[in-house]
Amino acid sequence: MNSVTERNAEMEAELIKRAKHGDSAAYGELVSWHYDGVIRVVYHLCGDAQVAQDAAQDAFIRAWSKLGEYQPRGPFRSWVYRIAANAALDALRRKPGERLDDGEGPGSLTERTPGPEAAYLEKERAQALQAAVRALPAAARAVLVLREYGELSYEEIAAALDIPAGTVMSRLSYARGRLRELLRAYQRETERDYVALGA
Repeated sequence: MNSVTERNAEMEAELIKRAKHGDSAAYGELVSWHYDGVIRVVYHLCGDAQVAQDAAQDAFIRAWSKLGEYQPRGPFRSWVYRIAANAALDALRRKPGERLDDGEGPGSLTERTPGPEAAYLEKERAQALQAAVRALPAAARAVLVLREYGELSYEEIAAALDIPAGTVMSRLSYARGRLRELLRAYQRETERDYVALGA
């Protein structure tokens, strides 16, 4: 662990200690440290920017109310991501027919496009990827999102979801394989449509 990481870990531990004693400003600082990561995770779990915002807010409220239960055996972010993943999945259960976002939410790929055609294609790819992620079973999706978008290690994911590391690896392998199949199917369908249009 380098000195910057060590210093950050010490600062985080101090903020957690103060927050556990009711210091809402310290908790606000923790929220600001982890907000972007939580938003990224919940957005990729539920696919809708507004639902992601609501789920992230719900996650931080839940985390504040459960802060006394947090034990620093694992990273704080793993604990918060677990709460966030559950909040996102709860939000999805409440809104089963929720439409996919238009590609303008967190992690959107449409910002750097040179022209309208490229922007359209990039938006289509982003929507296809999000649709494929949403099509995964919830357990596999949670592991994939925490790994790819939350950037958690296998051990952190295991701690966050309360499952063995071996289960993390098998679910991740399944999720990646299924995602490849879904994206290949989307590509074949797109090529068929392109040919049908006489391009």
